Amino acid sequence: MTKQAPQPPARTGHAPVAEAELRASDADRERVAELLRDAYAEGRLDVDEHAERIEAAYSAKTLGDLAPLTRDLPLDREVSFEKPPLGSPAAGAGSRPSGPVRLPARSEAPTMLAVFGGASRKGRWRVGSSLRAVAIFGGVEIDLTDAVFESPEVVIDVVAIFGGVEIKVPENVSLHGSGVGIFGGFDVKEQTAADPYAPVVRVKGTAVFGGCEAKPRKGKKLKEWVRKQLGAD
Repeated sequence: MTKQAPQPPARTGHAPVAEAELRASDADRERVAELLRDAYAEGRLDVDEHAERIEAAYSAKTLGDLAPLTRDLPLDREVSFEKPPLGSPAAGAGSRPSGPVRLPARSEAPTMLAVFGGASRKGRWRVGSSLRAVAIFGGVEIDLTDAVFESPEVVIDVVAIFGGVEIKVPENVSLHGSGVGIFGGFDVKEQTAADPYAPVVRVKGTAVFGGCEAKPRKGKKLKEWVRKQLGAD
């Protein structure tokens, strides 16, 4: 009777998962979102591109889903995963994107002044935690709908004397007001955003023989913002 050769032991367990198929963590998504926020502020992404990539970043399931979102951004600002997915900027060499580069978001002074004239601020500009608007026999226009928010809360202090201040905010931020009108009007159309981490714009101050109006602008949404970290120190 012929003896059979011994059979190799059967393999147990599962084959190793490719890096691109590893599940993404909240920290991975936040790192990509931060890079996209910087790219938008620097003019490397337009509003629509930024919105699409941010939505994709926060809904990503794997590291492979995140990799294409940053592949065409400069390598000196690349996002670093604990285990870089295949095809990500960290996994191989790449080049900077070619073509025209838009100007970055403007840095502006924290005070706007209009005396017997007007002052306007709109478009892509950086807004910090505080802003002061003074209108004396003049008018101030503040448009935050395309601004880059650098703080989760913005306080706008208004002084309107025989003048007016108009403030427009994205429809998906919270807006609150506590101003006083003396022979004038202080009208803030308050709203609370559905997202508890959305920025909050607070308008306060005084209007004497003048007026202040703050309201959301329909159809204009802030695409991405500084998010508070739960449990952060």
